[in-house]
Amino acid sequence: MVKVRLSKVGAKNNRIYRIVAIDQRRAREGKALEIIGYWHPKKDSLSIDKKKLDYWISRGAELSPAVEKIISK
Repeated sequence: MVKVRLSKVGAKNNRIYRIVAIDQRRAREGKALEIIGYWHPKKDSLSIDKKKLDYWISRGAELSPAVEKIISK
């Protein structure tokens, strides 16, 4: 099953998260099927490609609770 979840990148005290579509059995930083967007919590900036997100949701991908919370803001 495909999930839309966060993947950590960046330095230890300056995390940036990628919002990715990935097989749920893969590791958090494993190879993603597609990068959908980015979230930088310190700057509170969010960048999501809505077309890609809608595509994966239409294919049956589930959103992780963290991604749901970020998108609902």
